[in-house]
Amino acid sequence: MLTEKTMEKLRVLAESAKYDVSCSSSGTVRRGKQGMVGSTVGGVGICHSFADDGRCISLLKVMLTNHCMYDCAYCVNRRSNDIRRATLSVSELEEITMEFYRRNYIEGLFLSSGVVRNPDYTMERLTAIVRDLRTLHRFNGYIHLKAIPGASQELLNEAGRWADRMSVNIEIPKETSLKALAPEKDHQSVFQPMRLIQTGVMQNKEERKKFRYAPRFVPAGQSTQMIVGATGESDKDILQMSSSLYQQPSMRRVYYSGYISVNTYDKRLPVLKQPPLVRENRLYQADWLLRFYQFKVDEIVDDAHSHLDLDIDPKLGWALRHPEYFPVDINRDDYERILRVPGIGTKSAWLIVNSRRFNRITSYHLKKMGVVMKKAKYFITCGELTSSFSQPIVGINELHPERLRPMLVSKSQQKRAAAEQQLSLDFKEE
Repeated sequence: MLTEKTMEKLRVLAESAKYDVSCSSSGTVRRGKQGMVGSTVGGVGICHSFADDGRCISLLKVMLTNHCMYDCAYCVNRRSNDIRRATLSVSELEEITMEFYRRNYIEGLFLSSGVVRNPDYTMERLTAIVRDLRTLHRFNGYIHLKAIPGASQELLNEAGRWADRMSVNIEIPKETSLKALAPEKDHQSVFQPMRLIQTGVMQNKEERKKFRYAPRFVPAGQSTQMIVGATGESDKDILQMSSSLYQQPSMRRVYYSGYISVNTYDKRLPVLKQPPLVRENRLYQADWLLRFYQFKVDEIVDDAHSHLDLDIDPKLGWALRHPEYFPVDINRDDYERILRVPGIGTKSAWLIVNSRRFNRITSYHLKKMGVVMKKAKYFITCGELTSSFSQPIVGINELHPERLRPMLVSKSQQKRAAAEQQLSLDFKEE
């Protein structure tokens, strides 16, 4: 039975955990077993998001403790902050998870912690929780566990046996900036557990080829998070780091968190009226291009355009900078070429390529396939593209990018981008 004292500690620790956005879907299937409680059929485990079948999934997102030995400038739980502190015991957190699951409040657990005493001590307690949930409480639901930088390989290997996904946050893409805001941390302490988890995942895949029922090791892979706007790194710096991380076979997602001014008294941090949400959204769009649209970082951002355009999405920005690539013939060009057309997604491109074998594609078919014709019509040709089927559409090469751009930017987008550009970004040390 949960006591009022335990619930009060839970409220404090859930509030402290809300700034970590890297809680994500499991990407794995842990089917129901006799004698076990819960399952992750369908890859559920997303915090307040939706599964593939449209269901809203809830995830208990909590810290074991918000006490921390580090004094990172950007963190609300930093050692020098005067905030309410709380610590749950191992048994209390296990009881909360099982009680919430039985009441149908949650379908999984996202567990992190501040670092107390030393990394191994903290990681040992986190590992004990996930191990007990699996073995003693027979919990078969989704578990996402934060790995503590600096923890030993033995503890990480043990934790990987019980968790579905593990993550270590990079926070700042450049080590010089990380050192300025968090002198007690470095990239080596972050990349080391990443490499250990990756090694464990690859070894487990080889084991399962030989032994079908070998226990899984972090079956849903890793994720990480970077803070956007706390330091002066450009979008190019952030995306280059993301691209290098995606080269690792176990890395599933990189999350971008717009910096929230939680420690306004620290002069090392910029003064922001609100988080850079538009920039955060553009980074997610660029990340999507890297993962699913076969773009390279240098195509999205370069030395001349080191920051993403806040008025338009990165794919449209690339198209306006490369008018020579267009128009794309919907009925002739290959999948990769069609995929680069603004307004055409991966599903629409797949439908186009597979449907044109049976019939010539027209603008009517494109609308039915979900193509955003408001954008796409300036970059494609399909033999009969007309305005109301009477006058030919004028494409990007006739209009020129500088004239076409205002036509594709809505007033609401302009207002949001203008509001973000007015934020005070002062990274100079006083």
